[in-house]
Amino acid sequence: MDAKKLFTDTLVGQIRALDQFGTWVNKSNEDLLKEKYVKTKEELKNIPIIADIDEMQTQDIRLIYQAIALAFEKITGVMCSVVMEMSHEGFGRVVVFAEDIVLCEKGFKDAHRFSFRTLEKLEEEGEKLLIKAQEKYKKYKN
Repeated sequence: MDAKKLFTDTLVGQIRALDQFGTWVNKSNEDLLKEKYVKTKEELKNIPIIADIDEMQTQDIRLIYQAIALAFEKITGVMCSVVMEMSHEGFGRVVVFAEDIVLCEKGFKDAHRFSFRTLEKLEEEGEKLLIKAQEKYKKYKN
């Protein structure tokens, strides 16, 4: 399975696992990802520059990195952890690590505006992070 499909399937699985009341059961995987992660330039213009981030947005960001960690585990069999710290103002950092190796990390400011322009950009970012995580692990594992 290629990295892009593995990431996307894992992310959708993470999102659907949190759907306790079946709210998203009738939505396609593509529509679900677009609703959560894709914003057009016009939609971004309607989001204030300075605003607090809500818990759902924080969770949506975390799910991306949890999907990277879980996909990495599926490929390598090595357990990963995700650590995320986010202030109410949208400043923070997320780190994915396996053993004592940092696989990927990202700092955030204005996280309430976090999005991708297209679904393809989300998939490409997930694929890139997953491939880099594998490369870093292979490079530093011993």
